[in-house]
Amino acid sequence: MASILIVDDSRTSRKILKGILESEGYEVVGEATNGQEGYERYVELKPDVVTMDITMPVLDGIEALKKIKGEYPDAKVVMVTAAGQKTKMVEAVQNGASEFVSKPFEPEQLKKIIDKVVA
Repeated sequence: MASILIVDDSRTSRKILKGILESEGYEVVGEATNGQEGYERYVELKPDVVTMDITMPVLDGIEALKKIKGEYPDAKVVMVTAAGQKTKMVEAVQNGASEFVSKPFEPEQLKKIIDKVVA
């Protein structure tokens, strides 16, 4: 069973993601509310996968992705995007993002993406 860290400044998004992931059999090992906290939790927990929101306070998802991948090149980070974030998506891919999931979350699509990243 894959361990997952959820990084999102929206409590609602974290709750929805956690519900979907746990119902699909994944273990949510931690949550963080901004990119800096997400980076710190990653170092502490070393989860199999991180779901990383792009737009967050303190350190945004792209900066947190760069920080994690800089120290842990094998880290698997799935970026969570809202509509209209095309340029951010390109930047995330260039910085090593494994995959993308868009809001609103589709349980089937989310499961497929996490399964693919973990495989």
